[in-house]
Amino acid sequence: MESVQATKQRFGIIGNDPKLNRVIEKAIQVAPTDISVLVTGESGVGKESVPKIIHSLSHRKHGKYIAVNCGAIPEGTIDSELFGHEKGAFTGATATRSGYFEVADGGTIFLDEVGELPLPTQVRLLRVLENGEFLKVGSSKTQKTDVRIVAATNINMAENISKGKFREDLYYRLSTIEIHLPPLRERHEDIHLLFRKFASDFAQKYKMPTIRLDEQATELLLNYRWGGNIRQLRNVAEQISVLEKDRNINYQTLRGYLKDVGSNLPAIIETKKRESDFSNERELLYKVLFDMQRDLNDVKKLTLELMKSGNNSKVQEENSSIIAKMNLDTQKSTESSISTLVNNLESTPTENVEVINISETKPETYQTESVASKNYTFVEDIEEEENLSIQEKELELIKKSLEKYNGKRKDAAEELGISERTLYRKIKQYNL
Repeated sequence: MESVQATKQRFGIIGNDPKLNRVIEKAIQVAPTDISVLVTGESGVGKESVPKIIHSLSHRKHGKYIAVNCGAIPEGTIDSELFGHEKGAFTGATATRSGYFEVADGGTIFLDEVGELPLPTQVRLLRVLENGEFLKVGSSKTQKTDVRIVAATNINMAENISKGKFREDLYYRLSTIEIHLPPLRERHEDIHLLFRKFASDFAQKYKMPTIRLDEQATELLLNYRWGGNIRQLRNVAEQISVLEKDRNINYQTLRGYLKDVGSNLPAIIETKKRESDFSNERELLYKVLFDMQRDLNDVKKLTLELMKSGNNSKVQEENSSIIAKMNLDTQKSTESSISTLVNNLESTPTENVEVINISETKPETYQTESVASKNYTFVEDIEEEENLSIQEKELELIKKSLEKYNGKRKDAAEELGISERTLYRKIKQYNL
């Protein structure tokens, strides 16, 4: 059996990370068999190297090796590409064509991005895996093929299965052996090694001196997230090799070639809300309270006008009932909004924020009895009631709660739905 080091040299694989060595070791072990293999890993980690190793070390090494990018073939033609078609099977099919499974008979097919296969094609592929049979598009004649399938994907297969985008039975047939390639950020020691290899290759290719990183630039290289993995690292090395006249690369120069450097650094999470945020929420709370009072006054005025203008007691009674329901719905909706705002304000109490609790205030009870049974005095102009004094209501609630619990702040604060610290501040504020 070929050694891991010899295999890396043979296929030009750079790196000494234990996870990478384990991947190559598994590929060497599974190669002599005909077991289906699923290679997983993020985009750009080099998944295409694994099927090449498996094919080259298997008894099929003298057969054909065909790599198919399933995500790059249109859904309407992928069945024809994989399984072939008969003449006249569809518009444009002017001749019989052999598909990849027929051409690669006795060899290996690498299905890259297998998670992108449409469901009808997945059914065809499952049949090939189960008994080696397939049908050309437009044909009723079953054909046999002896092909080893190695598939690869960078998507979450379990999630695709749960969404109905990939067949579970096909997944288990493909992943008899699953080989996972680690992302570049998990191969910390290999990053600089790979960069130096790419820099050397591009220096020879473009006939120019090799670029070198200083200590700070090397540190940045190692700490960067590398979302595009080896592919992104290679592109950065090539860009710098071509564009930079100074072959000694410092931190600032390298940073200019890395996308969204800030997003790859640890984020500082603000643990306290700014004072301005609390101020805005408090103003919004006041506005909701005053709007609620104004709306209730408008509804009351409308109620009196309807009762004054109506002649039929039954109609008046129905109108009164409807308006009362409107009043209660408005009250509940508004109180729900206020309650949410109060909870937000109380979640992080600070010295500069006044928390107002109105959970104990009870909505007015609107009567729905027949208007005819009541005696009303109507006036031409009904003046709006004076706006509620929030501070007076707050003071009244605090006094009642303290009296109820004989001055025990903890119980009173719990009754009011505020913290004991906030209650203490209010007591000092109102000289209670």
